[in-house]
Amino acid sequence: MAVKADHPVLGAPALNRATLERQLLLRRAVGVSAKDAVGHLLGLQAQNVKPPYFQLAARLADFVPGDLSDLMASREVARLVTMRSTIHTHTADDCLTLRPLLQDAREKELRVFRAGLAGVDLDRLTAFSRDLVEERPRPVKELREALAARWPDADPFALTVAARGLLPLVQTTPRGLWGRAGQVTLTTAEKWFGRPSAPAPAPDDTVLRYLGAFGPASVKDMQVWSGLTRLRDAFERLRPRLLVFQDENGVELFDVPDAPRPDEDTPAPPRFLPEFDNLLLSHADRSRVIPPAYKGRASYGNTAHRALLVDGFLAGIWRLDEGTAGTGRKGPTRTTLTVQLFEPPTREHRAAVTEEGERLLTTMAPADTHDIRFAEFTGPAPSAR
Repeated sequence: MAVKADHPVLGAPALNRATLERQLLLRRAVGVSAKDAVGHLLGLQAQNVKPPYFQLAARLADFVPGDLSDLMASREVARLVTMRSTIHTHTADDCLTLRPLLQDAREKELRVFRAGLAGVDLDRLTAFSRDLVEERPRPVKELREALAARWPDADPFALTVAARGLLPLVQTTPRGLWGRAGQVTLTTAEKWFGRPSAPAPAPDDTVLRYLGAFGPASVKDMQVWSGLTRLRDAFERLRPRLLVFQDENGVELFDVPDAPRPDEDTPAPPRFLPEFDNLLLSHADRSRVIPPAYKGRASYGNTAHRALLVDGFLAGIWRLDEGTAGTGRKGPTRTTLTVQLFEPPTREHRAAVTEEGERLLTTMAPADTHDIRFAEFTGPAPSAR
């Protein structure tokens, strides 16, 4: 695509710093509560239990895991399927408003399962499932068995997927609480929060919020983030209120006027991000965070590594190993942080990564002893595309 002369050009470094600032990753936010951060970021990717906690630890100055865990226990935030048909941790308000906006996309995904749902009246399935999970929260296995008994000729897995797509099903606590184990049990968002969902809104407000957290961004970027299609009309309605830029390939990038756009030379400290952090998943063109040479190094198939940013860009992966210092179960606890950088670090970068790693260990993995190790990257080769 040709560069348009009438739109200012933003290269990858400028987009990187703008996005990091809005993601609270350029500087940790001071005085911002965990609840406000979850709302600002439009949710935290939560396919697994721990990643939302690590996402906030990378972004908030005074965060401790109990801050988010307490919000979940008090039903101020919850886990449910929203963007890209994946589980996210959202504020109660977003559970009841974002999900209706995304409902059509969730229902369209059921076309994949049409063979397993042959002969099933989806309206009856919706009503039957709602009655089940609102009577009391149901474990997934129990819900599947009840649906299979009601529709014995249908595929049980497809029935369960349909219930999840047709209804805003919240994963109830203790699932998701820090340091607590719990199977997945489901009820509706309306039942969990004690109030009704909002009617499906126009996407305009969500476009503005997305740009405030992930911009400057293109129409396709937001479609990738949300899983929605045909968002061009919303952007065009908002165009008079937005700034318009372009990337180095001439793709139009929209932005809210008062959003921060720091200088591309602004220092960006290292940040340890969990697997599937939305920073890495919410743009069609991910080169603002992932250098082309490292494409494919942070994930393989449906599995993702925990990502390490150095100078604002993906530069390595990491893992935590927790156990005891001795040979038995009893004894001093020990946590080891292993860092695999894609390239040998400079002395300055190694020191900065070590300092950030020590903070991570102190906040997220208290133990009698900590250890930080640098190891050679042994993952897949970078993508050739």
